[in-house]
Amino acid sequence: MIEILNRIVDEIERRLGDEIDIDALAASMGTTGYHARRMFSSLAGMPVSEYVRRRRMTLAASALVGGEELLTIAVRFGYGSIEAFGRAFRSVHGASHGDVRRDGGPLRTQPAIRFRLTVEGSSAMDARIIERPAFRLVGRAARVPLIHAGVNPHIQRHIASLPVEEHARLKALSQAEPRGLLQVSADVAPDAPEGSELTYLHGVAREADADVPGDLDAIDVDAGTWVVFRTSGAHPAALQSAYAASAAEWFPSNPWRLRPGPSIVAIIERSADFSTASCELWFPVERG
Repeated sequence: MIEILNRIVDEIERRLGDEIDIDALAASMGTTGYHARRMFSSLAGMPVSEYVRRRRMTLAASALVGGEELLTIAVRFGYGSIEAFGRAFRSVHGASHGDVRRDGGPLRTQPAIRFRLTVEGSSAMDARIIERPAFRLVGRAARVPLIHAGVNPHIQRHIASLPVEEHARLKALSQAEPRGLLQVSADVAPDAPEGSELTYLHGVAREADADVPGDLDAIDVDAGTWVVFRTSGAHPAALQSAYAASAAEWFPSNPWRLRPGPSIVAIIERSADFSTASCELWFPVERG
């Protein structure tokens, strides 16, 4: 996967002035756009679309300082008007193209990315591959913004808004793996940009044909393969470390790739104040 990401970066460099179809590019390299976008975002810390925009504006700034005509620069980097180019330029550099042409800056440069796999060898990830028939996730859902680091206060508020008896009621509905109360993230954009909206569901897994109480939300999950990571330690730090390590270490080293579907966290056990926990992190996967 690391080699594929670097080839995608090379193609982006060659096509900065053109429309770039990441899905088609990934397919030509033997993977899916969904998996490539998720891995790029996890490892680079930004969506591939944002990386493309930053690279275009980095090269556009050099051309601008060099005195090239503004419309020529805009068209070269895929913008049909000076106004659209100007908005993109300011969003990256924090200054207008006129300011930069006059003063030479300020400029925020985005170097070309190069991905590398560093193998520490000090610890192994506790992972297993399982096949699951179709099942249904049932619970209380809310739309929340994606936050990569730390506790997500929007999810915290959603969980805190549920009465104590509702947690017990949901837990009693659990009848399929993953067992127990679950934290489900669904409808996550492939690029997974910070602040983008996702569906968060606090609930349980039930059989595919199980009834859903009328006051609860449901997400139907297709049959397929899952990778399950076991984590233990400070919460949510250990869980977030597992998310990062899956992209940086596990997926590049194994013949599996992400497929569309929800990610699921099952809390196996936890301390009374939730400062530590043992969890299972479920990702839908397919053979790469």
